[in-house]
Amino acid sequence: MRVGLDYRTVGTSPQSGISRQVYALEAALRTLPGIELERFTVAPLGDETRLQAHCPAWGCAKTAMHQPHNRLRFEAGFLPQALREKRIDLYISTFNMGLPLPPKPKGMRSVVLLHDLFQITLNNYHANRLKALIYKTSDRLSISYAVHSADRVWTPSQYSADETVRLFPKAAGKVRVLPNQVDGFIELAADLTARQLPPRYWLLVGTRELRKNVPFLVEAWQQARSLSPAVPELVLVGSLDHLPEAQRSLPGIRALSGVSDAELHALYRQAARLWQPSYAEGFGLPVIEALSVGTPVAVASGTSLDEITPPSAPRFSPTDGPALVQLMLALSDQVDEDSPEQRRLWAQRYNPLAYRQRLAELIEELK
Repeated sequence: MRVGLDYRTVGTSPQSGISRQVYALEAALRTLPGIELERFTVAPLGDETRLQAHCPAWGCAKTAMHQPHNRLRFEAGFLPQALREKRIDLYISTFNMGLPLPPKPKGMRSVVLLHDLFQITLNNYHANRLKALIYKTSDRLSISYAVHSADRVWTPSQYSADETVRLFPKAAGKVRVLPNQVDGFIELAADLTARQLPPRYWLLVGTRELRKNVPFLVEAWQQARSLSPAVPELVLVGSLDHLPEAQRSLPGIRALSGVSDAELHALYRQAARLWQPSYAEGFGLPVIEALSVGTPVAVASGTSLDEITPPSAPRFSPTDGPALVQLMLALSDQVDEDSPEQRRLWAQRYNPLAYRQRLAELIEELK
């Protein structure tokens, strides 16, 4: 089977969570017998990516690959013919949309990886309202087309699968769950001495997106800390710029940017607990990363975090601030609910072997 893989996210943001899943998918496909893999993307003229993937004759800046007009040019003007020429049997789009527009190559099957639907169900950061409207309309049309035209829709969680069926009921029969792969950390944990961290801290990873609900957690943490000196300081991986101005200078809060994988490994290992307050989450990578090194977690309820987190881990409403304050006070000096080994074992269900086994089942279904 000749498989084509949409590689555009790797060019745009090679370290993003979606790109990490593209790498995982690519590596797993290469281990399956009878699979020949080809990459398809767009790249700037002269870029080395053109030596590693099939690209159109025209180029564009890496930051412009996902602009609506460039997507249309790639998916309508280049991809259908390129897939026919390379005799692709199965094409996998990797970023919620991006399948080739008609005419579809005869006999080719297609899959869309639908990480979540927040592009069309939630408000996102854009420069202005007009740009937000253009992107939301474009994304809605593109995702709708991908879901309806794909032979299969793969989602990383049952939550995302259920949301897909809720919004696109006719797609119910072709939605499948392919949980994300979480590799764990290969590099040794870094020495964080230069970061001058407190001896005990709580950790939160990712601050930019509104759905991460960071100001809500910071507000509850501030109140809990004012009530008890046992509440640890709070370390954010990201930027304070996405917090309300009044929260950026709170005593006991700090943000770290430019964090390497080795530093992130150390941050997880040394944290007293990871908090994930998202009110919308398609998977929740930081939760599994923390569990993989034995660190306890506490998560907001109501989305995919419910299914990827051990049943014994504390949960809280993403809207009930007073209840979260009480939970923080209770957890500030409470003995952990599980052992580090139990948490590491839970995280193993998302390791590369588990991912390859599930992917092999889904590929076999399409043969």
